[in-house]
Amino acid sequence: MKSRRPLNSDVRRQERHVLSSSADEIVGLYERHAHAWDSDRRRDLIIEREWMERFVTLLPAGSTILDIGCGSSQPIARYLIEHGFDVVGVDSSPTLISKCRARFLGQEWIVADMRTMSINRRFQGLIAWDSFFHLSHEHQRAMFPIFRKHAADNAALLFTTGTGYGEAIGSYQGEPLYHTSLSPEEYRKLLDSHGFSVVAHTVEDPRCGRHTVWLAQSVAENVRSRRNRRRRPR
Repeated sequence: MKSRRPLNSDVRRQERHVLSSSADEIVGLYERHAHAWDSDRRRDLIIEREWMERFVTLLPAGSTILDIGCGSSQPIARYLIEHGFDVVGVDSSPTLISKCRARFLGQEWIVADMRTMSINRRFQGLIAWDSFFHLSHEHQRAMFPIFRKHAADNAALLFTTGTGYGEAIGSYQGEPLYHTSLSPEEYRKLLDSHGFSVVAHTVEDPRCGRHTVWLAQSVAENVRSRRNRRRRPR
């Protein structure tokens, strides 16, 4: 009987190729289906409301918020704007950004890939709701320096992830839709090493459509420097 090991290796390589290709296709998928995606979105918050309320309690009045993967501005950016905050929205889809600009002329909307985003400003709040989890493991890790670069002292950071380390393929409009997640332990380490403390974390929140949600807050630079000095070996 022939060994099955080469077949299993081939299958694993094929699976990795499918996952890698699906991750690379995310940007194109959202642009191709931008109108359908927009029509599928609700205008107002429903399941996200509790987490958004917790997020805004950490923000000074009139704060400017960076919405990373803002889509067509609904319902997240709309909620923030209607509650008196300014929003800078970033998305890789020109079509989705055009919808944001049509709805909210007074806000700033930028076509950019979050993986290479560099706005040269710091924000009191950052959100990556149902966007960050489309990135590969490697690109998710690389986002934490980007979060830090754009976070003001005591900035709030809200993002969604999977429940544990892994990759999964869903579908949208008949095309593969890639998702991935690091482990909760690694997210905590990445947040800590980039100057964020965890405020709240809920796995598959039943009140939020079973989203796994993280709310963190950046530590002021002077406090972070003191902490780093205490951690150094004497």
